[in-house]
Amino acid sequence: MAVPHPASAPVPLADPALAARAAAPRLRASWRRSQDYGLTPDEVIPVFTGTVDTGSLLYECAHRVLTDLQATIADEPVSLMVADPGGLVLARLGDDPGMRRSLDRVHLAPGFSYNERNAGTNGLGLSLADRAPSLVRAQDHYCAELRGYTCAAAPVVEPVTGELAGSINLTTWSATGSELLLGLAQAAASATSALMLVRSGGRVLPPAPRGEVFHVVGGPWAGGDGDACVSAGWRAAVEEAATALTAGRVVAVVGEAGAGKATLAATARRRLPGRPRLLHARAPERGDVAAWLELWTPELHDAGTCVIVSGLAGLPAWAADELGQTLGSVRRAAGPQPFVLSAPGYAALPAPLAALVDTVVQTPPLRHRTDDVLTLVQAFARAERHRAVTVTARAARALTAYSWPGNVRQLRRVVREAVSRADVVDVQHLAAEVLDSGSRALSRLERLERDEIVRCLTAPGTTVTRAAEELGIGRATLYRKIAQYKITVPPRSAG
Repeated sequence: MAVPHPASAPVPLADPALAARAAAPRLRASWRRSQDYGLTPDEVIPVFTGTVDTGSLLYECAHRVLTDLQATIADEPVSLMVADPGGLVLARLGDDPGMRRSLDRVHLAPGFSYNERNAGTNGLGLSLADRAPSLVRAQDHYCAELRGYTCAAAPVVEPVTGELAGSINLTTWSATGSELLLGLAQAAASATSALMLVRSGGRVLPPAPRGEVFHVVGGPWAGGDGDACVSAGWRAAVEEAATALTAGRVVAVVGEAGAGKATLAATARRRLPGRPRLLHARAPERGDVAAWLELWTPELHDAGTCVIVSGLAGLPAWAADELGQTLGSVRRAAGPQPFVLSAPGYAALPAPLAALVDTVVQTPPLRHRTDDVLTLVQAFARAERHRAVTVTARAARALTAYSWPGNVRQLRRVVREAVSRADVVDVQHLAAEVLDSGSRALSRLERLERDEIVRCLTAPGTTVTRAAEELGIGRATLYRKIAQYKITVPPRSAG
């Protein structure tokens, strides 16, 4: 899919007073974005929606945390707010009548959106744009009407997915602002995230991917060598990407998490003449983004290097601006570009990076590439054991019948665990999740029960009767549990 992109040039700040101030880089970047959005520094006119979602987990947990916090600072002129990821204010707490009336005049109230695009530089909007705790003092605000306040805000992270859930914002008069306000906002945001984890069933928080830069392993592409994927959908996507790269287009490879976006980009790039040095730069979800950029962006000037850049959906706004300028400056007039972008979807790319894209290539998920499952199994097994590993027909049927919601990344983990247990992989060596065709998220106790049932059912020579006896339950109960967890064990007769 070809994507047009307009030419853009830096625009000077409209307000000379703001342009002359030696503010922090994040604030200056926010002011410039506010200017680009066409906002006027004279007044703030946030968008009014009229309705807010008071039934969400974010609202429930944040309201509880802020209510408790308000009780400890009841005599302070501080207004406490929670907003959703789009900057829509969901709730506002505070007992000071003067503060309430003043905030009503600038529409910092439930039902109004205070993201940067609507309200310019402000604490709430900046915390969402940069996904980082933000303190915006009086004169730091882009709009003059907000310069009587100091705003401290911290993003709330969804504890299970790690995605941005919203923001906690504390606002007070400009004369009383301090770093303590930001500390309170961060503590409230952390407490909200923790309470969301408890209220969502106590599921374990997955480890956050770390930002990294590393060589993409693999030599030049030569026919089927070096590419374990053989499905028609994968081959078509690789061909589409290679054609676009040959034409000198900036390519964005998109798709589900773990589907192999970086691998597809690398495979397509290796189809081109020459032997490029391929690097993969993945942005950190948390940590020093500035150091990450400094680590790999100089490689873009090497004529023999191509960098596959991923993890872009969560970049702070200032980092997306800086990266967009850097990539735009190294863009070549002819020949393959020195970079390929990767993201869950084109819409997930920050605007400065989306503007660079000429072609979008969709990576098909593994559930649509059944032909790739067993070839990938052998490739992963060989990488782990340094030799071919036998997979029984029963195990092969289970592997190809599974939907792989975690895509290739999940398959790699399952194979590594299986080949660490046996030289001949059968169903009893596969993770229990592979035999679970249900889509419902299980609690910890449910997962333990399901795994134990699968272990008994897949033991060599077992029967349902023996499995029920080992589990200490009746046959009818076991059949009910099998149906409950949607466990499917391939029959031996077909193997």
